[in-house]
Amino acid sequence: MTPEIPPKNFTPHLPEDYDARISGVLPYYSSFHQETINLVKSLPSSPKIWMDTGCGTGSLINKAIEEFLDTKFLLLDPSESMLEQAKGKLSFYPDGKVEFLKASSTQEFSQELEEKPDVITAIQCHHYLSLEDRSRATRVCYNLLKEGGIYITFENIRPLTEEGVAVGKRYWGKFQSLHGRKEKEIQTHLERFDTEYFPITVEEHLKLLRDTGFRTVELFWYSYMQAGFYCIK
Repeated sequence: MTPEIPPKNFTPHLPEDYDARISGVLPYYSSFHQETINLVKSLPSSPKIWMDTGCGTGSLINKAIEEFLDTKFLLLDPSESMLEQAKGKLSFYPDGKVEFLKASSTQEFSQELEEKPDVITAIQCHHYLSLEDRSRATRVCYNLLKEGGIYITFENIRPLTEEGVAVGKRYWGKFQSLHGRKEKEIQTHLERFDTEYFPITVEEHLKLLRDTGFRTVELFWYSYMQAGFYCIK
């Protein structure tokens, strides 16, 4: 569920060229993955279990798997078709290295795991949710994590003022234009703000994460209208 171009039902079934297209829609998208990997590499020990919810086509894990040779990866997405694309991308890794969980949104996930993850990532997937479902999704991630585990999430962000929203949309639109998107495509995409996805402010994110119970909550990335947070249980 990593996308920026889902259909109306919010369970994306994305084109095969999604990975190539997304970098022209989201500024620094590849950096979301790389900085997540860099952050996990900075932890005191390498994770034994890493769960990626809203895994999309598996791009993050496809990068991380070469960096964490002793880590098992669990992949979750609400879309069967996205999981199928991820399976194809990661098919050459040995059994036991990658496990694909039953298709589910984060907030509805109920599958029993053999072992709690040390790391859970949610990259560009929870801003499609209502405030209630976003809170439920965050709580699910918190409950799944080991004590001392880390939760890392990137989401679209609402600027603090209405003028900031207007400036942010123009700024984001200019980025897309410079990357070859047509004006109509850009306008359609920007009109999804508050209609198909529902961003909250950085301050609201920090409060939600603290209220969930994480003992450490930090903002570690902000660009355009996207931000990254990490939290320690």
